[in-house]
Amino acid sequence: MIPNRVVAALLAVLPPVALAAQPAAHEPRVVVLKAAHLFDGRADRAVSPGVVVVKGDRIVAVGAGATVPPGAETIDLGDATLMPGLIDAHTHVTFEMTADWKQDELNQLKKPITQLALEASVFARRTLEAGVTTVRDVGSEELLDVGLRNAIAAGVVPGPRMLVSVNAIGATGGHCDVTGFRPGALGKDAGDGVADGPDAARAMVRKQVKLGADVIKICASGGVLSEGDSVDAPQLTVAEMEAIVDEAHALGKKVAAHCHGATAAKRAVKAGVDSIEHGTFLDDEALDLLKAHGTTLVPTLYTVVATKRLEASGAPAAIVEKARRADAAIERTFRRAVEKGVRIGFGTDAAVFPHGENARELGYMVRWGMRPVDALRAATGANAQLLGVADRGVLEAGRLADVIAVPGDPTRDVAAAERVFFVMKDGAVARRDPPRSAAVASEAAAPR
Repeated sequence: MIPNRVVAALLAVLPPVALAAQPAAHEPRVVVLKAAHLFDGRADRAVSPGVVVVKGDRIVAVGAGATVPPGAETIDLGDATLMPGLIDAHTHVTFEMTADWKQDELNQLKKPITQLALEASVFARRTLEAGVTTVRDVGSEELLDVGLRNAIAAGVVPGPRMLVSVNAIGATGGHCDVTGFRPGALGKDAGDGVADGPDAARAMVRKQVKLGADVIKICASGGVLSEGDSVDAPQLTVAEMEAIVDEAHALGKKVAAHCHGATAAKRAVKAGVDSIEHGTFLDDEALDLLKAHGTTLVPTLYTVVATKRLEASGAPAAIVEKARRADAAIERTFRRAVEKGVRIGFGTDAAVFPHGENARELGYMVRWGMRPVDALRAATGANAQLLGVADRGVLEAGRLADVIAVPGDPTRDVAAAERVFFVMKDGAVARRDPPRSAAVASEAAAPR
């Protein structure tokens, strides 16, 4: 350590210019985003003009009356709408279904984990460039979701912020278990999240949190893509789900329940889950229960496009039949949920269709009964509440600078959200294409 008398002597002989040459503290860059319109993620309409002032990674001012600091960089995006980055509450970013069912299953067994991780980073980038700046990832393997989340957070690879669930928790033989293979063929007979009984279920929550889970995912009912179970049959008891919810909430984690069937949904809502994922076969009693408890329905409507791909991919006949049953029921259920005023979130199940098509979910939400502005709120401000991330989802001072631009006005034509041409995350530009006209966006007016 240098003695104080030596430091004093050095200061006495150093010329003033040497002292003045010390680097000043780095001042965050100020950027002003301008466009014809702005939807803030909370209001009932878009406003004009659209102005968002960003300093560093935060929004500091919004609206036509915002004070613009001298020397700020201005990005004028023209006849477009500024809006918050989309938040997808139901994704599987670490894999993607192809047109060959058997090859997909083989790839999951033969590809090195490092290769799967690299492929996942491509899916993450594609998702971000589509305007999705936050995802809740509800099912992965080999800690791929944890690794991808951490790499994105560290700036190693581009992608949306991720809330991950690690291993989904479910019952023996259920949707979250390993099925379709002979016992022992994979070196294990049960999925990594299988738990039977309240005590085992509680312990499994602790395990997922230990492994890095931000949210707890459970399989309350059967599923479409699993073999050997009925898509709508309940698979967890009320006592098991109560134990899961109690432990998760005590640890500050929310619970998302994969659930197609009405009976399973009623059990899950009574147990206190925070959201019902899919909800395909919910009856009026189940929907009324969701509304009474304030439970969010995350309906994943765009999955209907995956059935033809399943049919052509060589998927087992029982799985294709379950997909057809689900497709036949989901529109009616969603329309009833909208009519009843059930709280609805935005989730896509991205992976059963190519990553980056997330915004097409909005088209189905509107086609089947929601107003465009309500669908957009579900994908922004409402989903921020569902996920418990109060620092994003709305364009206002103090929130993270996650801002996207789409042509025209998506509160009038929600298909415009499929034509994202500008993406900012954390105040850094992740995508910037030439502005597109509103006319181009109208080409996607009809959901696929």
